[in-house]
Amino acid sequence: MKKKLYISFLIIITVFFLIGGKKKEKSKVPPAYKKWLEEEVVYIMAPIEKEVFLKLETDRERDLFQDAFWKHRDPTQGIPTNEFRQEHYRRINYANHFFGRGIPKLGWRTDRGRVHIILGEPIDIQRFEGKTVIYPTVIWFYQGLTKLGLPPGFYLVFFQQGGMGEFKLYSPLKDGPQALMTSYWGDPMDYLMAYNELREMEPDLAQVSLSLIPGEGGAAVIGRPSLSSDLLIQRVETTAIRQIKERYAKKFLEYKDIVEVEYTANYIDSDSLVKVIKDRSGFYFVHYAIEPAKLSVDQYENKYYANLKLNGTVSNLEGKNIYQFEKTISLDFDEERIKSIRRQPLLIQDMFPLIPGNYKLSILFKNETSKEFTSLERNLVIPQEEEAPQMTSLILGYRIKKSTPQQDRLRPFQAGEYQIYFQANRVFLKDGNLIIVFQIHGLSGELREKGEVKFTFLKSGEEFLSKNRKVAEYQDLPNILEQFDLSQFPPAHYRVQVSLFVDGQEVLFDSEEFDITHLEAIARPWVYSKLSPDTQDPLHFYLIGTQLFNSGKIAEARVNLEKAFQKKPDSVDFALNLARTYMVLNEYKKVESLLLPFINQPQLPKYEVFFMMGKTYQNLGELSKAIEVLDKAISSYGININLLNTIGECYFQLGEPDEALAAWQKSLEINQNQPQIKKSVEALKEKK
Repeated sequence: MKKKLYISFLIIITVFFLIGGKKKEKSKVPPAYKKWLEEEVVYIMAPIEKEVFLKLETDRERDLFQDAFWKHRDPTQGIPTNEFRQEHYRRINYANHFFGRGIPKLGWRTDRGRVHIILGEPIDIQRFEGKTVIYPTVIWFYQGLTKLGLPPGFYLVFFQQGGMGEFKLYSPLKDGPQALMTSYWGDPMDYLMAYNELREMEPDLAQVSLSLIPGEGGAAVIGRPSLSSDLLIQRVETTAIRQIKERYAKKFLEYKDIVEVEYTANYIDSDSLVKVIKDRSGFYFVHYAIEPAKLSVDQYENKYYANLKLNGTVSNLEGKNIYQFEKTISLDFDEERIKSIRRQPLLIQDMFPLIPGNYKLSILFKNETSKEFTSLERNLVIPQEEEAPQMTSLILGYRIKKSTPQQDRLRPFQAGEYQIYFQANRVFLKDGNLIIVFQIHGLSGELREKGEVKFTFLKSGEEFLSKNRKVAEYQDLPNILEQFDLSQFPPAHYRVQVSLFVDGQEVLFDSEEFDITHLEAIARPWVYSKLSPDTQDPLHFYLIGTQLFNSGKIAEARVNLEKAFQKKPDSVDFALNLARTYMVLNEYKKVESLLLPFINQPQLPKYEVFFMMGKTYQNLGELSKAIEVLDKAISSYGININLLNTIGECYFQLGEPDEALAAWQKSLEINQNQPQIKKSVEALKEKK
């Protein structure tokens, strides 16, 4: 018996601490923010927004999130006053003033208060009060809210259940006409009998008791409540949440520690496209396009301008950065140009080479003029060179143009001699064209003769159209381009699958989704892109070599970086990356000969040149030279712990402990969190 009591006591204690733990977790949100979360925005906040808000750790982050929350609901962002926020708090005050009377709760907590906060005032109110045969009831009528995904007109009914307390939102299905009458003695499941009895008392009230949507007279005929009325109530409850694109909240959490503070509340939506295309030289290029939902510009006199920045990173599956880049775009327009592009979205296109492997691509787009940002993230697979055939992913365009760039230039989203025009959201006109572009690599002569490409269009999961064509019919292999007239395609959502068949067997396939719109016209984007150097340009060998180095493939990196430097021996960046490779290979004499011309040049060398040369001399045992070079770095760029620690090491190796101690102590003044340096300092002090 005692054992059972002891176990019960343990269970009670465990439950107590579990509950206590949960309460403690909730209390992490300070009271002012808790009130905002649980009272002020409870009816208009999406679950993902709440989830993100609860993950924030500082009041500064919470303030910034609140700014973003209201900004993404503001219909007129060009003016100082946030009209949505202002109207929201006006509705809360109204609800508290009028709907909390005579009941032990604030008005915003009532059903009428909730609906009023979500939808605002109805255009008409009908009251049934002071009646002996029906409970106090109010009918609200709304109209013109189709933009919110609601019917053109509808009713909402509130009644005092049992004749006391607050007014409850009426459900034709859950409550029924019988709940509105004070003395209904019929079958509680007989809605038709209750409806007929109510109609004799109050015809107008009976009219909405089975259906809240005007024109649904069938409910009264069949004597059952309308299911669509309860669906309407559910849609009303989620109206505010449905209007918001929740992606901004996820991006806020993801980028709050990356972008500057002034950007965090200003996430804008965007569409994007990322494709991998193999160049004729054998390099794989990542082609990317980003289409921000809007382009904010500033004005000075009659000129308009915007400064944009792209920061990209490519990391492997272990999270290590393999490649990173930064692009700056300066746009300026005159009055005529800004008018012509005002209704057109901007589409930024670019490309870069990438070595084989599996990666995550992340690109941050910042408008430095308006402090707005957006981003794209993709998983990338760059295939290894294999004998087996390989197919690239499909590009769906609405137009192509024969456009052969200069012989030593590459253009984003160009396959062979054709430039592909597309929109990142893949929406097409019903009287337009669909151009499908992709590549098939590794085709032997036999496969070219036997191979057949099949295009299959699926609508609602069923085959709508298919087309077969022999591989040998395509003249520009490995590039394959096929055009389809969309006039026979009704507006809908489609998926196209492209397969390579050999001897009746499917060898390769890829698919892509697209939409055909009912609209007669679409604002196609204006494109910003720049030509890139040809693959024999030293820049490409430099980029590939750097990626190989970051991947730990030092021997391959060396080959490419040496090619780059041989083609451009005056580039300090090319020299530095090659020098890093030699350092890893312990070829310090090569580092010295590589960097010596940059140390002795008239203009100030880069800091990295000083530091790497100092480390090189240290590794060669030429410690005095190392100290001399590192001292020059301090004179030119100021002190830092890396320079001081290396100087200390050199003095220690030279047998000058006092100089070593001075350098290390100065380093600890800058950063005390250096355990190894502290040990070295203590060891030197003990010897004194």
